[in-house]
Amino acid sequence: MTILALRKVTLAGLAQDRKVMLSGLQRMGCLHLIPLRPKLAADPDRTQSAPAEEAYKALRWISDVAEKRQQVKDIGAFDFDEVVRLALGNKQRLREAEDEKAFLQRRIHELTPWGDFTLPSSAYSGGYLYWFYQLPLHERGRLAELDLPWQEVHRDNRFTYVVVIAREEPDAGLLPVARTHTGAVSLSQLHARLNETEVRLEDLHAEHTALSRWIFLLSQNLAHAEDRSALVEADQGIWLQDGVCLVQGWVAERELPLLQAFATELGLALTTEKPLPEERPPTLLENPSPVDGGQDLVSFYQTPNYHEWDPSRIVFFSFALFFAMILADAGYAVILGLILVRYWKRLKKSAEGRRFRILSVVVLAASFLYGVLVGSYFGIEPSPGTLVARLKLLELNDFDSMMRLSIAIGCLHLLMANLVVALRLRPFPHNARPIGWSLAITGGFAAYLGSTEDVQGLATGGYLLLSLGLLLVMLFASNRRVSDWKSALLRLVDGLGSLAQVTKMFGDVLSYLRLFALGLASASLALTFNDLAIQVKTALPGPGLLLAILILFLGHSINLGLGIISGFVHGLRLNFIEFFNWGMSDEGYPFRAFAKKEIEP
Repeated sequence: MTILALRKVTLAGLAQDRKVMLSGLQRMGCLHLIPLRPKLAADPDRTQSAPAEEAYKALRWISDVAEKRQQVKDIGAFDFDEVVRLALGNKQRLREAEDEKAFLQRRIHELTPWGDFTLPSSAYSGGYLYWFYQLPLHERGRLAELDLPWQEVHRDNRFTYVVVIAREEPDAGLLPVARTHTGAVSLSQLHARLNETEVRLEDLHAEHTALSRWIFLLSQNLAHAEDRSALVEADQGIWLQDGVCLVQGWVAERELPLLQAFATELGLALTTEKPLPEERPPTLLENPSPVDGGQDLVSFYQTPNYHEWDPSRIVFFSFALFFAMILADAGYAVILGLILVRYWKRLKKSAEGRRFRILSVVVLAASFLYGVLVGSYFGIEPSPGTLVARLKLLELNDFDSMMRLSIAIGCLHLLMANLVVALRLRPFPHNARPIGWSLAITGGFAAYLGSTEDVQGLATGGYLLLSLGLLLVMLFASNRRVSDWKSALLRLVDGLGSLAQVTKMFGDVLSYLRLFALGLASASLALTFNDLAIQVKTALPGPGLLLAILILFLGHSINLGLGIISGFVHGLRLNFIEFFNWGMSDEGYPFRAFAKKEIEP
């Protein structure tokens, strides 16, 4: 459980050499940069932003082609910036053309009932204008009340289309509908524009397809674009004044010799400082490779504060246990294991994939073992007397035993959180509060077991531990110094207020009952699908076998999917909500190394 120790470093050099300095730091890849000045919208002394984000958009666009062209592999014929510009330009023009086509189609649909016409000028018509109304058929009788000339030009099963002639727009109360705006563009002109737009769309689609020949080279050079963007961002954050530039950042203590050698080589001034208690350095986690998948689980929700501790290893194994108890079936674990084997080599290509492989192996091994212990194989119980039946040590339908097991796991999990905090805050009395909660958890569980098993001595000892733990919490919860009777009274009030967390602790422990409940639900649903398939096969001889197979396949697929979702969500939730609430007091942010992504030859 390691959070690497960091140092704050400051490098000083000539402003004219800042690009060389930043390029070297990027190649080293050990520094988390601290911006020394905010980004400015327009700064003549800064380089403009590199197109990393635009390159990703361009790649996604040219990859979205049904029939891709033959890929170009010759880097000499490839212009990265030009391909990005052409791809994004094609995307923009294509969207504009599609919008124009949709607009023209809508206008043609609206104008078709009125016919193909061109409005005459007011001088030709003697100052009279044409006013268009789309009148419902049941309102057609209102036309007889008009004292203006009008003409019906079209009628369908819902509306009549009427043109009224007048110098001024008729009063809004003469007809029950607002007038229709037909525009000055005729129907034939709209059709001509639509034809031109469709031709332009064909050309743009052809250009889109042609650009797909650059997918390979563009994807290979994306890292280069990201490195350029990172350099620009770093350049925007350094301090420049009087020909001198300052670069500041966080670096792991073990990387200091490398950074010192770099500063000596370039003739830079280097200062190092230990982080102050009030500072918030980034968090750089490092765990041994077998359990470093726990870092990914922890980072999924939050990053521990630099001054806290690393819960990765505990989360690694507790997540595996929680997932296993929720899945609760050895057969499902085997299916997931086969899927993992199918993608084993593909996951080897990245560090994240390798960490996920190890985590998956541990999770599925725990799931298989727990499935054997509860005797569930796709919802089927083993036959009595067989080896697998003798391996069944837990009974999911024994509610009392499974509830005790879930509560015991919850108490142990929260006890570990408080004990780690107590070790970090030692010596006594600084760690009295987590010690008090640890005693309260232990005593409360002992009292629970004593009452359920009718063991009087265990229950009595549990109540004593619980009382002692709560007494420690009450006495040492406050940070007030006792100088007189008022401060002593206020300290006591603070302690009594802290006891309100007893209800929170009780609720958090009971949250672990979801392990039993979800596991029972998964097993019950699997058994239900099995019974339904048997009933269908029995009721329908012949075709019933096919339906039964279909029910089994679909039913267990749904149940397995629900088990995976529940195991992932609730397995993480018990760590992030219940465990972190008692073991972590503050959140941090991850260490982001200023490093090159492009692999240099």
